[in-house]
Amino acid sequence: MCFTCDARSLGRRGLFATGAALLATAVAPAAQAQTPARPDTPAAAMQELVEGNARYAANLMRRTDFSARRATLAQGQAPFAAVLGCADSRVAPELAFDQGPGDLFVVRVAGNFVTPDGLGSLEFGAAVLGAKVILVLGHTSCGAVNATVEALQKGNTLPGHIASLVTAMKPGIEPALAQPGDDLIRRALVANVRHSVRTLETSTPILADMVARGALAVKGGIYDLATGRVELI
Repeated sequence: MCFTCDARSLGRRGLFATGAALLATAVAPAAQAQTPARPDTPAAAMQELVEGNARYAANLMRRTDFSARRATLAQGQAPFAAVLGCADSRVAPELAFDQGPGDLFVVRVAGNFVTPDGLGSLEFGAAVLGAKVILVLGHTSCGAVNATVEALQKGNTLPGHIASLVTAMKPGIEPALAQPGDDLIRRALVANVRHSVRTLETSTPILADMVARGALAVKGGIYDLATGRVELI
């Protein structure tokens, strides 16, 4: 086997690398100039999520060159919003709100409820990274919510650690079973999201203080799998 380099080939490769570097240098400022300003208030952050979801639902998402921001993001992050979402594979917050890398601080667990680890992560996202809003994002046809409703109605036990999901979601969903009406699953979805919202906005010592000072807002929403639209609740 020959390990001798072809000097001419190496020269061409070096020229190509130099040209690519110069091109990247020339393009990067223009790409950065097109990056929207980061929302700096809870209201502005929420408005950006609303507008981004409208673009997504209408299939008018912004064309984004992720490579242009990659080097900058390697130096640090400053997400403008945090999302507590479900682990469901059909719900991708960055897509649903038409955002790129570095824009959203996402915590996911089946059933989008607050866990100790998730709470700590969201505290970090808000207090350290500067997220202005936390959105608790439920979704239609949520298997975790459906399983919890069925378990509460029938008393059945789910296998393994799946049962712990029902235990955690029970306080938020159980009151919905006592309410009248045929839309039990819808009521359970909303109740589960609102329970997590209340848990987060009253969580001491960090989040409750930020909410009281107006530095952070905690909101809830339901993502419709069929349409891609998020309904704020």
